[in-house]
Amino acid sequence: MAMMPRMELRQGQSLVMTPQLLQAIKLLQLSHLELQNFVDGELERNPLLERNDGPEVPPGGGAEAESPHAADPESFARAESLHTQEGMEGRLGTGLDNVFQSEQPSAARSDSGGADSLPVIGGAYGSRGGSFEDGPEGFESGLTAEASLHDHLSAQLDLAVTDPAERIIGRHLIDAVDDSGYLAEPVPDIAERLGIGIERVEAVLRIVQSFDPSGVAARDVAECLAIQLRDRDRFDPAMQALVANLHLVAKRDFAALKRVCGVDDEDVADMVAEIRRLDPKPGRAFGGGAAETVVPDVFIRAAPDGSWLIDLNPDTLPRLLVNQTYHARVSRAARNDEEKAFIAECLQTANWLTRSLEQRARTILKVASEIVRQQDGFFAYGVEHLRPLNLKTVADAIGMHESTVSRVTSNKYLTCSRGVFEMKYFFSAAIAATGYGEAHSAEAVRFRIKQMIDDESPGDVLSDDAIVTRLKATGIDIARRTVAKYRESLRIPSSMERRREKVAMAAAGR
Repeated sequence: MAMMPRMELRQGQSLVMTPQLLQAIKLLQLSHLELQNFVDGELERNPLLERNDGPEVPPGGGAEAESPHAADPESFARAESLHTQEGMEGRLGTGLDNVFQSEQPSAARSDSGGADSLPVIGGAYGSRGGSFEDGPEGFESGLTAEASLHDHLSAQLDLAVTDPAERIIGRHLIDAVDDSGYLAEPVPDIAERLGIGIERVEAVLRIVQSFDPSGVAARDVAECLAIQLRDRDRFDPAMQALVANLHLVAKRDFAALKRVCGVDDEDVADMVAEIRRLDPKPGRAFGGGAAETVVPDVFIRAAPDGSWLIDLNPDTLPRLLVNQTYHARVSRAARNDEEKAFIAECLQTANWLTRSLEQRARTILKVASEIVRQQDGFFAYGVEHLRPLNLKTVADAIGMHESTVSRVTSNKYLTCSRGVFEMKYFFSAAIAATGYGEAHSAEAVRFRIKQMIDDESPGDVLSDDAIVTRLKATGIDIARRTVAKYRESLRIPSSMERRREKVAMAAAGR
C-alpha cells in the first residue's frame, strides 16, 4: 500500500466539558455557605444578575422592574424627598439648623470672637465634640474583639516582666505556643536562636507557664497537668507518681497505679477522676474560629397518611433574577463590538447560572427523596433499622451517575424528627446475615455493639468474642476483627480495660 497524504471526513461523538458544564458540576458539591459566597461573587461580577430576597414571583415577574420603588410611585416619591433639605425637614419635623451650640463648627464659633471662644481640638472622638462616627478612632475602635491566645499571653507578659531582655525571650516563647497551648519549639532551639543560655530561657518559661490559662506553654501532657495540679495545690508525691505514669492511666491498669502511687483503690479512683477534670488542651478556649451552625438543606416531616414530606430549605437556595430591562437598555447603549460581546457574555452567564441553580435544587430533592425511600425504616424506627446502601443503588434508581450522587450528598444535611444528619450518613456498607436473611447496615451493627457495651455490668464485661456470639444469635454474621475495628472507631476500650475501670469505680462507690 502506498503511503501518501490524503484528506478524509470522519463523523464521531465526544463529550466536551464546557465551562458552563464544569460550573454546574461544581455547584452540585458546594455546601450552603460555599454556594452563598460563590453567588455573592457572581453578583459582583455580573451587572445583569440581581438577588430576589422578596416573596417568590412567577418567572419573569419582578426582573423587569428598574427600581425597587417602581411598583409604588408614592413610596418612591417619599424616598426621593428625603434627599432634599426641605424633604428631610418636613419628614423629621425640625430644621437642619436646630443643633446645640457645642455642635456648631469651629469656624462659626471663631467668628464670634471673645475670650471664651476656644478652638475645638480633635481628640479620640474626632473634631465634632464627641461624635462616634469621625475618623478611624471612632465608635468601631471601642468595640470588644475576641482576643487570641497570643494576645492574651502577651498582655500578661507586659505586666509580669519589666526587664527588656526577658520580655524579648517571653515574646519568642509565646510565639512558639500553638493553638492547643503547648510549646511547639524545643527550648534549646529558642536559646540557640537568641544566643543566650538555656537556663535563662527556662526561667522565663516558668514565668509564662504561670499565666492564664493554667497549663499553658507546657512541653507535653504530663507537664500541662502538673502545672494545673500545682495551681490547685494538689501536686503531692502520690499525684506526681500518677502524672509520671499516664500510660497506666490510659490502659486503666489501676492495680499497677496502686503499687506505683502507694495508695488504695479509693484514692486511685479519686486521683484519676481529678486528672480527668483537668484540661489537656488549655489553649482551646482561644484557638480556632467560631463554630458554624449546620443549616439543613432538606426538611423531612411525617405526613398524616404515614408517608414522608420532603421539602428543600428555602434559606439555602439563592434566588437570582436576570434583569432583562437593564440588559435591553445597556445593549442599545453599546458603542462597539467589545462592549456588545461583554453584555452578551454576561447575559449568557446569568441565564446559565440561574438554570444551574434550579437544576441543583431539583437534583438535591431527587436524591433526598430516594434516600428517604430506601431508609424508610430509619426515619420510622431508628438507627437499628438502617439498611445497607451505596451510591450505585441510588444512582440507578434516579437515573444519574454515581459521581453525581456523590457530589450531591457531599456537605449536604437533612433534618428530621431524629436530628440533623449528613446525607452521606445513610450510605453504609453491608454486613452479611446468617442463613439467607437480609444484610445489615454497618452503622446499625456499630450501634448494637455500643448498646451491648453500655448495658454490661462490672461482673459481666463482654469480650469481642462474646459480642460476636451475641450478634450471630441475632442473625448478624461478623468477624471478631470487625467488632474490634468498630469498637475502636467508637473509642471504646478493650474488655480488660473496661473491667479494671468498672471494678475501680465499684470499689470507690463502696
